[in-house]
Amino acid sequence: MASNLVQGALFTVMVVRAGLLRDAAFDRELEQQVERSPRFFLNAPVVLDLKDAEGFTTEDEFLDVGEVLRRHTLALVGVQNALPEQLAAAAAAGLASFAPNSTQPSRRASAAASAAQSAQSSVRATARLVTEPVRSGTQIYARGTDLVVTAAVSPGAELVADGNIHVYGVLRGRALAGASGDVEARIFCTRLEAELVSIAGRYLVSEQLPQEQQGSAVQIALLDDQLTVTKN
Repeated sequence: MASNLVQGALFTVMVVRAGLLRDAAFDRELEQQVERSPRFFLNAPVVLDLKDAEGFTTEDEFLDVGEVLRRHTLALVGVQNALPEQLAAAAAAGLASFAPNSTQPSRRASAAASAAQSAQSSVRATARLVTEPVRSGTQIYARGTDLVVTAAVSPGAELVADGNIHVYGVLRGRALAGASGDVEARIFCTRLEAELVSIAGRYLVSEQLPQEQQGSAVQIALLDDQLTVTKN
């Protein structure tokens, strides 16, 4: 019975760089983003990235950040890339510690990952195949491989894959490819009506997707650190 008390799960969280919170322009941009997609951002969990951030060594600083994010309907839940003093202050503020963000690799790390991916392509796991409709509230994760769905994906459903995502039907939910940091991953669907698409941590919500490509067969790729949507 005790073995069921703790179980693993996968959750989608936003990562915000600490330095951006001191930029008034970012605050306005975040406000506009939330206004465009209020349901998506409502109570969304946020991890604060402290890489190269000065300060954040007191509990009050993290409480202040939490208050700023709450004004945008976001919930601060933890930190990453924290120095020991920052980590202690974050813990005092009730925040969790997360591993460094693997979805923002350096150029050297990206090159190494690409080389490793090429070397291991022959032993890559078989793609996960889903033939039933993916209903609202369902999350499907293809760990270490591609995800292929041959049915419709409902609003509120979430597809996650470390590799590519293929949807041979209507994509109305969320699709997050390259979840472990693969910037070469892509998303393919025969009809785009997604709430959110993401590759290696970069994302677009429905209001940001090209209007002329809604309802079309498309592929989505990460080019020059920007998500691009093109018709198939």
